[in-house]
Amino acid sequence: MIVDFQHHYSPRELFKDAETSGRQVVHYDQKGAPTFNAHSMLYDLDQHIAMMDLAGIDVAVLTSPHGMRADLEGARFINDRNREAEKAYPGRFVALGHANPLEGAPALREVARCADELGFPGVVIQSELKGKCVDDPAFEPFWAEAERRGLYVFIHPALGVPDVPMYDADDLGRAVGREFSLIAATIRLINGGVLDRHPGLRIHLAHLGGGIASLLGRIRGFQDKTFWATRESPRHGRLPQHDIDWYLANRMVSDTAGFCGDIRSVKNALTELPAGRIVFGSDYPQEIRSAEKVRDFVRDIRALGADGEAILAGNVPLLLAGARRAA
Repeated sequence: MIVDFQHHYSPRELFKDAETSGRQVVHYDQKGAPTFNAHSMLYDLDQHIAMMDLAGIDVAVLTSPHGMRADLEGARFINDRNREAEKAYPGRFVALGHANPLEGAPALREVARCADELGFPGVVIQSELKGKCVDDPAFEPFWAEAERRGLYVFIHPALGVPDVPMYDADDLGRAVGREFSLIAATIRLINGGVLDRHPGLRIHLAHLGGGIASLLGRIRGFQDKTFWATRESPRHGRLPQHDIDWYLANRMVSDTAGFCGDIRSVKNALTELPAGRIVFGSDYPQEIRSAEKVRDFVRDIRALGADGEAILAGNVPLLLAGARRAA
């Protein structure tokens, strides 16, 4: 059974008239940086099913770009509509919950509702929120609640573009800035002790961990706090209980989305990341919007042999234990 672990959907009510006219609308932030592409494919679930059938994908895990940025009321609306999508297409969609971890007790109640009432297997958050990193103490109640409820946490790159002058051209905020945010979040989860404090917490990293494989040699080197003379620094001398590779091989799962269906990026990641900790993700219908391109991406991953079969289907229980919802 092939599961697409990064598949985006937002209810039609959240789109403006121009965005439902069949053409694509690009959103820009207050500084003129592109942040989001809105188009009808995001809410047309019949089109999603047609793509899945062509590509041979059995189940898609739904998350909403609108929901990742929503307030509590908006998150509740999207969570309810995600549950409706599951019911409307039995066995084809599994939804994740949306709740801003920084909204306190009400957000934790929504996390609990996602688990207990809606039956979602996980929740999605961004790699940074309101200037706070995922190892900030403000996130601690959220991590504890996710662990207690048995929910896996899908960490998607931050959707806002960092306010960095270097990113003010060439769409660099989305092209590389988001991935750097995801890599930093991965390192901070490890060095900040989040995974050590919560041994039952399961983490799903988007985009092959932001492409972390290409930087792992450098990251490992900077874990030598004595060599770099940072051991005495409270912020820069932090170390976890195990080395970084242990967490990547035992506590974290990453997906193949985020590289526009380019199999070369998956092959590069496999030089550092174990195939047994990677799941399939397409990023449909954002970075990939053609059903044929998703089909070809699945074909290319299958051509990797045993590693490809693990990515497409074998590793599904890491996040969907026993594939209970899909079954």
